[in-house]
Amino acid sequence: MSFIKSIATFGGFTMVSRITGFLRDMVIASFLGAGMVSDAFLVAFKLPNLFRSLFAEGAFTSAFVPLFSSKLVASGRDKSVEFAAKAISLLTFFLILFTIIFELCMPLVVKVLAPGFMENPEKVALTIDLCRITFPFLLFISIVSFQAGILNSFERFAAPAAAPIILNIGMIIAGLASIAFLDMPVYGMAWSITITGMIEVIWLKYFLNKDSVRIKPDLQIISLLKDTEIRTLFKRIAPGVVGAGIYQINMVVDTILVSLVSGGAVSWLYYANRLQQLPLGVIGAAISVALLPLLSKKLKAGETKEASNVQDKAIIYGLLMSLPAAVLFVCLADSIIELLFEHGRFTASDTYKTALALKAYAVGLPCYVMVKALMPNFFARGDTKTPVKYSLVVFITNLILNLALMKPFGHIGIATATSAAAFVSLYQYVHGLKKREYWSFSPELKKKIWDIVLCTAVMGIFVYATQYLLNILYPEHNIWLLMFKLGIIGIIGLATFLAGAKIRNILDISTIIRNLILRRKKA
Repeated sequence: MSFIKSIATFGGFTMVSRITGFLRDMVIASFLGAGMVSDAFLVAFKLPNLFRSLFAEGAFTSAFVPLFSSKLVASGRDKSVEFAAKAISLLTFFLILFTIIFELCMPLVVKVLAPGFMENPEKVALTIDLCRITFPFLLFISIVSFQAGILNSFERFAAPAAAPIILNIGMIIAGLASIAFLDMPVYGMAWSITITGMIEVIWLKYFLNKDSVRIKPDLQIISLLKDTEIRTLFKRIAPGVVGAGIYQINMVVDTILVSLVSGGAVSWLYYANRLQQLPLGVIGAAISVALLPLLSKKLKAGETKEASNVQDKAIIYGLLMSLPAAVLFVCLADSIIELLFEHGRFTASDTYKTALALKAYAVGLPCYVMVKALMPNFFARGDTKTPVKYSLVVFITNLILNLALMKPFGHIGIATATSAAAFVSLYQYVHGLKKREYWSFSPELKKKIWDIVLCTAVMGIFVYATQYLLNILYPEHNIWLLMFKLGIIGIIGLATFLAGAKIRNILDISTIIRNLILRRKKA
């Protein structure tokens, strides 16, 4: 499977996942609003997802996939699957212990994660209850991430990318059902998180079985701890907990500090971040997931030039989609949030405050996508220590800026600090790869980047002008008119960018259309 096709496959299903995720968030916003219950639920939702990102999708994937891919090339399918069985057995054992400890210590965890809640005992009690319900999701979703790593190494990207759709649909159904049958619908939504995690495990197990991959648990924990390959894996996981989790570490700092700002601030940042996650998840994650096994295999085979070419493509594809997305968020934040979330208990004031946070987040969006594209270059070489050093610098930068900006600017200052930390992170990765001669900007790549920046700037001017004109012509406020305006703006923005990309020879649009037509004929 080609690199672009791998990105398209993973990105396409991730796009569906993000769309159902927005429907889920619309349900949450409508039923819970942006207050005590919403803040408590979102902290409970974030808690297992934080450790999921650090231990499973971040550290585990970055350490496991290169080793598994290399073993697949060197020793064959059976040996690589045997190695995978040992790895997941030990990981599951430690995650069960970790989950039990956190369940027992949840009051302390909530105090650390959301210190601003302590002034409201009712809010604290609700948050503790919800966190205890949702935290086992970590165990199931970590197993899912492991299953996905194997499937991705076999170039099976569709099923893992589709798995999060199960969570979103489950939460939507639970939300609608809970309103009808429960006095506190938030409890039904919390239980749906853990239950859908179990369903996702079953979903990916089915696709592993289809590929004749059967993972047999190994219960000899002591002997596993002595296994050389497993020890190598967990040595790489340890620094990867920090190295692969830059974004998630910054998010938890944001959560802790924003809980001190004001009631509703947790929710405003959550919804703004959810919108930013659309391009970051669809583009950044797709590139990272597709790139890691491909780079690992090419470097293992000694194909360094081909690996560098793949890295260049990852940068171009990432910037091509993330930079226009960032500009659109800055220009259209208020309208997008009003359309998606301003229903039920989510007010116009919530829309305004969430939009300000989204604009601040959007500035750093292209940087985070670029980091997602560059980070696999280290992990594919088995280097998990360098990202740790980078992450510590970024973490300290984010913390200092948060503390400096949160008092004068509130939740907007926290979002701004996150974006500023993204620029620091990008600089480190570019400089570090160049210094080690792993990769550097070629003249052709530099030209492509400047062309993308130029096309995006022109698109931004057209989008802003169109929005300004439509607001003068149609000053009324209603959902259908808002959809009409955003539709017109979107069409003009897309047409402008594609025209610029064609003129600057960034995209060969005729070839893309021809390939799509040929693919449909074959189907």
